[in-house]
Amino acid sequence: MTGAEALRQTARVLSNAGIPDAMSDARALLAHALGLPPERLTLHLPEPIPTEAAPRLEAALAARLTRQPVAQIIGRRLFWGRTFIVTPDVLDPRPETEILVATALEYPFVKLLDLGTGTGCILLSLLADRPMSQGTGVDVSPQALAVATKNAAALGLTERARFLHSDWCKSVTGRFDLITSNPPYIAEAEMYGLAPEVRKHEPHLALTPGGDGLDAYRIIAAEAPARLLPGGRLLVEIGPTQALAVTAIFAKTGLENIAVRQDLDGRDRVVIGQKAAT
Repeated sequence: MTGAEALRQTARVLSNAGIPDAMSDARALLAHALGLPPERLTLHLPEPIPTEAAPRLEAALAARLTRQPVAQIIGRRLFWGRTFIVTPDVLDPRPETEILVATALEYPFVKLLDLGTGTGCILLSLLADRPMSQGTGVDVSPQALAVATKNAAALGLTERARFLHSDWCKSVTGRFDLITSNPPYIAEAEMYGLAPEVRKHEPHLALTPGGDGLDAYRIIAAEAPARLLPGGRLLVEIGPTQALAVTAIFAKTGLENIAVRQDLDGRDRVVIGQKAAT
């Protein structure tokens, strides 16, 4: 069987199972099975697939049919132009989170704190784009911290990134120019409507705090200002219906210059607050 035949067959099976973007997923799974960078797959499609690649493709396809996310199956995700290790212990980095990174890079910072760091994709993307900066990523999950540590090493950022086991800011010391977070924000009642890839395979701790979905913002807004330098900024990702609630939470804690940024689809995505300069 050639690569082209394997690709068509894999896409057909996925499509028949009702999985969206079947051809895109099939390409990713086949490239993984062949041990190829995705961008080089097309060059190898006319060739017969190696004997050892067939069982790898079969296993990857079986996993996808359970609705396991592709990033977990192949073990990586492209985010902000860099590849990050992904496991079932961390939230799969999403394109909309790049809006948080882009917004953070609009401001000067040298010391960065990332709350609920997960893969470390926010922290490490910012450090990579600001070579003079240093940062700390905290997470309550030891397994997530292990993934973030591996990503820092893979990106050559070990000397500038440290990771700390902490429930939000509780174990954090020092003060920072910038604090970022993509906290769990899905309301408990909304969990049942999520795609199976998310609901069944991603860590619920990283998806929802329960209740109305706003508890993480309440905690962060209460704790983060004490860890900000005067004039420092707090940036959080939000769900598209949460801007009014989160800006109100920020305002109650004394943060200033509160603003909301939209994603590429025009949905509210990031809330910014600044600590008073004096």
